[in-house]
Amino acid sequence: MNGALSFDFRGAAMLRGLAGPLLIVMILAMMILPLPPFVLDVLFTFNIAFAIMVLLTGIYTVKPLDFAVFPTVLLVTTLLRLSLNIASTRVVLLEGHTGPDAAGKVIESFGHFVVGDNYAVGLVVFVIMVVINFVVITKGAGRIAEVSARFTLDAMPGKQMAIDADLNAGLIGEDEARRRRTEIAQEADFYGSMDGASKFVRGDAVAGIIIVVINILGGLAIGVLQHDMEFSAAAKTYVLLSIGDGLVAQIPALVISTAAGLVVARVGTDQNMGQQMISQMFGRPQALAITAAIVGFLGLVPGMPHFAFLLLAAGLAWAAHIMAKRQAQQPQPAAGTSIAAAPASVEPVEVSWNDVVPVDVLGLEVGYRLVPLVDKGQDGELLKRIKAIRKKFAQDIGFLPPAIHIRDNLELRPGAYRVLLKGVEIAYHDAHPGMFLAINPGRVTQQVSGITTTDPAFGLPAVWIDAAARDAAQAGGYTVVDASTVIATHISQLIHGHSAELLGRPELQQLVEHVSRDTPKLVEDLTPKLLPLSVVQRVLQNLLDEQVHIRDMRTILETLAAHAARTQDPAELTGEVRIALGRAIAQQNFPGSSDMQVIALDPGMERLLMQAAAADSAVIEPTLAENLLRNVQSAAQQQEQMGLPAVLLVPQQLRALLSRFLRRSIPQLKVLSHSEVPDTRTIKVVSIAGGRQ
Repeated sequence: MNGALSFDFRGAAMLRGLAGPLLIVMILAMMILPLPPFVLDVLFTFNIAFAIMVLLTGIYTVKPLDFAVFPTVLLVTTLLRLSLNIASTRVVLLEGHTGPDAAGKVIESFGHFVVGDNYAVGLVVFVIMVVINFVVITKGAGRIAEVSARFTLDAMPGKQMAIDADLNAGLIGEDEARRRRTEIAQEADFYGSMDGASKFVRGDAVAGIIIVVINILGGLAIGVLQHDMEFSAAAKTYVLLSIGDGLVAQIPALVISTAAGLVVARVGTDQNMGQQMISQMFGRPQALAITAAIVGFLGLVPGMPHFAFLLLAAGLAWAAHIMAKRQAQQPQPAAGTSIAAAPASVEPVEVSWNDVVPVDVLGLEVGYRLVPLVDKGQDGELLKRIKAIRKKFAQDIGFLPPAIHIRDNLELRPGAYRVLLKGVEIAYHDAHPGMFLAINPGRVTQQVSGITTTDPAFGLPAVWIDAAARDAAQAGGYTVVDASTVIATHISQLIHGHSAELLGRPELQQLVEHVSRDTPKLVEDLTPKLLPLSVVQRVLQNLLDEQVHIRDMRTILETLAAHAARTQDPAELTGEVRIALGRAIAQQNFPGSSDMQVIALDPGMERLLMQAAAADSAVIEPTLAENLLRNVQSAAQQQEQMGLPAVLLVPQQLRALLSRFLRRSIPQLKVLSHSEVPDTRTIKVVSIAGGRQ
């Protein structure tokens, strides 16, 4: 039953999705396929009914965005009227000689009703209707839409700032702020679309005049020359049909143009047009009473239609009396008080802990030009990439990072973004949506022109280029990526580099609970019986600081449990865990079973450092330290030039000391101990570092 119900829902949704394309195809088909008179009657009737429906929808619409599809409706209805004009013209010219009902009863009825026996009057009435539609209604509505679109665009920054102010003040939440931003963008799009759509209606009015003239001239020529009709008979038949055809098209056009004017001229309130008119125009008894007096005075002037004027004056006076009586029954404010002053007596809301907003662990702030990349309503590409980044991080590192809180910031440059870690900025860069970043990996054969910059993730020279230059840049050896990929890669590099800081107590607790599902006894025996959770956290952070993943939590916890009785020093426990993870560390730096081509220390330097470590001294003599740093940097550069990882192999006693000393100056260097190398791997020393020079 549920399957059948869901199938029905899917089928209904599919049919609704096909309604638009089928309607457009049918309208276009009417321009080509001949239609019988009965079908024309049905379609003309539908056109009139649809126009009335659009008008009533516009009248009862409270806000313009409640009828956001209206620009599209204008285009579709204009296309429908033109298609009907073409279809009816074909029938009028082919079958008009058979009588005034050749094109259907609707066209004949409109022709007789408006024209009667005087075709000149009918033609004048038709032209007046076209002029009213073209010159007055459509032109005015188009001008209002144009000015509204311009003012709406100019006011967007101020509205965005007001939303941000309300959000920062805690008056609204993120969902409400996002909804308001979307509404502002949609409002600007609506008025811009209305400005363009009004041009369709104006063109339709011009086309209506031209089509009527062509139908009359063509009908006279065909009737007289092809069907040997008398000129008067041909004129009677074809003028009647042409004017009836024009009226059938122009009356719905006038109705829809009126609806367009009502929609764009509306000042937004919580009332529809009828409620606004009743409450604002007829809600003041003074205005009604004065109007009644003036109309009554005019009714007393000799020669005036006394009955009409006096009857209207009496009706207005009665309405003014009823309105004044109703207002008198409403409660009035006490003497000495004012309505405006009443809210001032309200006690201010007491400050509570709910007003203290916690700092986001990870945050991304973007300028307004980058908002479409992170807007869910616009299918922002960067949102999908950020989800993929968090998933890849969890798979590579071993724990789920905190969610990235995204917001727009008008204080940033329009194309700028910044990444925050616990409220502190850790990266700031620019991106250009719609453009591509051509990154120079060092083997470029030809230069490309654009905005010179650097790749934010890896610091490589790069150029922002237009989409048209993308193929040329790729052919020249550049690596070309779009703006969302640039930002996503930068964020990925940042969260990997700050993974230790992202492993907070909540993340650790979730990680431990996840591991305890498979090994509950191991977790229960380790913490808090043997080690407090804070020591476990410090050990894991030490591993992450040295870019060692923690996916193998079972080995890590077993090692901690084995050595926790001897020591609770996080540094010593980290060393033991690294030894237990030696195979994974070796695999991470030297994939496969190839030789481990590493850098080794000069024996003399190694002895000096061992003596310092034995004396529990964590300070290296300055001259020695400078010499060591210079030699290790040179050796690491040689390793990278040969396409090898920069790995320094040292005794276990020196590993922690040298890792802390060299990590800041040579971030790409990995310091391994002899104890961490598996017995199955072969070591090959490529260079010696640290000799005195």
